[in-house]
Amino acid sequence: ENRYMTEQKGMDKPTAARKKRAAAVKNNPEETPEAAQSKPGAARKTPQAAQSKPRATRKTSEAAQSKPRATRKKSAEKVPAEKVSAEAPAQKADANRHVLFAASEAFPFAGTGGLGEVIGSLPAAVNHKNAGVEARIILPLYESVSEAVRKSMTHVAHYYVPLSWRNQYCGLFRYEQDGTVVYFLDNEYYFKRGNLYGYGDDGERFAFFSRAVLETLPYLGWKVDVIHCHDWQTALIPVYYKLFYMYRPEYAYIETIFTIHNLEYQGKFGKEVIEDLFGIPQREYPSVAHDGCINLMRAAIDYADRVTTVSETYAQEIRTREHGHGLDGVLNSRAYKLSGILNGINVTEYDPAANRSMFQNYSAKTLADKAVNKAELQKLLSLPVCPKVPIIAFISRLVPHKGVDLIRYALGDIMKENVQIVILGTGDMEYENFFRHMEGVSGGKLRAILAFNKDLAQKVYAGADIFLMPSRSEPCGLSQMIACRYGTVPVVRATGGLKDSIADCGEGNSGNGFVFFSYSTEDMLYAIRRAVGLYRDYAELFMGLAKRAALSDFSWDKSAGRYIEYYSHL
Repeated sequence: ENRYMTEQKGMDKPTAARKKRAAAVKNNPEETPEAAQSKPGAARKTPQAAQSKPRATRKTSEAAQSKPRATRKKSAEKVPAEKVSAEAPAQKADANRHVLFAASEAFPFAGTGGLGEVIGSLPAAVNHKNAGVEARIILPLYESVSEAVRKSMTHVAHYYVPLSWRNQYCGLFRYEQDGTVVYFLDNEYYFKRGNLYGYGDDGERFAFFSRAVLETLPYLGWKVDVIHCHDWQTALIPVYYKLFYMYRPEYAYIETIFTIHNLEYQGKFGKEVIEDLFGIPQREYPSVAHDGCINLMRAAIDYADRVTTVSETYAQEIRTREHGHGLDGVLNSRAYKLSGILNGINVTEYDPAANRSMFQNYSAKTLADKAVNKAELQKLLSLPVCPKVPIIAFISRLVPHKGVDLIRYALGDIMKENVQIVILGTGDMEYENFFRHMEGVSGGKLRAILAFNKDLAQKVYAGADIFLMPSRSEPCGLSQMIACRYGTVPVVRATGGLKDSIADCGEGNSGNGFVFFSYSTEDMLYAIRRAVGLYRDYAELFMGLAKRAALSDFSWDKSAGRYIEYYSHL
């Protein structure tokens, strides 16, 4: 402990190694970090040699990398523009970019929701466009990764990752899926567990993963230009890079992007663990703290070179007090590097013409066959088989920000209409008990399936006529896009990605759904009644609206094009 504190105190003092390196660069401008990187084995020798040193030596060298933030920024600004362009012609000449997606989950390997869908689809879409950007993925090797995938992996290397006083094993494995390279970082102590999240040491687990991502770069044999980090689990990557790595030759000129998928989950920890748990010097506490505690998302917003969100409207909303979850002031001060890009969906997975979960496949051209799915869904759920009665579906986690309160307060009025209602999802016990009760008193008009069932979800998307999504906040939202893909007309509140993806149909001749603005039962009921009225009284107009919804382009190809353009401007 005394040794550790002594090293922390000496962090501000430039080491002899740093002075020697600075003198070498000054005397020989061609011997730059990029030049050193191009030498065979140069990138590998440095970290491997460092691993062979005693732990105290490694700590001292890491500590020496950590300057006060003001000093770091000043030294970075002193690099002449002409020198940078002369030293890095490869990036400018062929416009190639190597982007490493660092995330805590990705389908089909491990996933719990929207983040897994994004990381499982976006890098592959970027690569398929073949537009000068190559994307790869790096993930923890969870227990949920299938045996078939494990057998196809290639072991690349193993090494030790420093994290405060710990020095933990890390194994690097390589796997390729549909032309996209996926790296897995192995440490059974942290990742061989039944679930991805929900453990008391999640902070330590993902601090290790963040540090391991950076320690892994020299072993890839692939020069990383951009590290694209996602949500609080990888928020420490930009922090660790600026504190401990950016001055090392083999790590020069890497940019970091941090994407906020949901600002509500920020990664908060007590200030007393900054050194012991995260290995961050105490003097850096103000740069990683917010409201009296460590806030990893706030730290990433500060340290990352760029910050993105998953829709343009959400990028604007999180700068307000209503949607900022306490970080609106930080985001407003960093607005110059904040932007939003709408997510997409995997149109191959959600393809009504090929999905095996459906009773009858169809497409936008054969939308009339959707009626078969409706009738079979009614039979499956013991609802009366009535082709002229619209089915309203709600598929979601039963939590407040999904607008469940609006549905609860308005459900009695909704059931007065000639409709059938299907609720599918799990969540807060209060909401589950309410829907159980309402199913019992609905007279056969409502079915509540309180479970997560992906197969049944596909059947509901295909069989329903109207899809309800009255979210209080929705960073992007995928369900409204999936509903459109299946020709199920969405009724949404204009917030976040819902506003960016669904356009109101007016009298039925335009747009791809129904939109209401105020978070109130009255506005939601009005939108639902418009949808039911169009279905009941103007069948041809409703069918035309459903077809426009089915033809909406929410593919990752469109989103990938915007990301490629974004990367090209870094």
